[in-house]
Amino acid sequence: MNGVGIAAATVARMLDPENRGDARFLAPQEYLPYGAQPVLIADTTVYGAVAVERLLRGWGVLPRPWLVLVADAPARPAPAARYRIRALEGRLAGVARVPYLPVLRAVENAEEALQNRAVKAAAEKLRRRMEGK
Repeated sequence: MNGVGIAAATVARMLDPENRGDARFLAPQEYLPYGAQPVLIADTTVYGAVAVERLLRGWGVLPRPWLVLVADAPARPAPAARYRIRALEGRLAGVARVPYLPVLRAVENAEEALQNRAVKAAAEKLRRRMEGK
């Protein structure tokens, strides 16, 4: 997971708690495996929303991705970020939100983060949301 932030790595592990390889990052130019559900992970910043918009412009014929928004602060996202994400919702399979988790600022890796009770609860809620429960 070179170059992947702790929040993104933690979200990947939230979606794959047994670490079976069900959720993993794709390398640049790597093809999406058949039947896989693509998931985009972004911070709730304007920069994150712009990056998602830029990526979706060239998305092509791939299945519509889920967007997981990871709160970067204990406050609502900036209005410009909320507006962009709302405008993009029609191009997404769904949007799931992960709350601000202060522990993500103080851990070295996703496994350490998943030992935290708040992170475990957020992981369960995220999986339920994406499974439609």
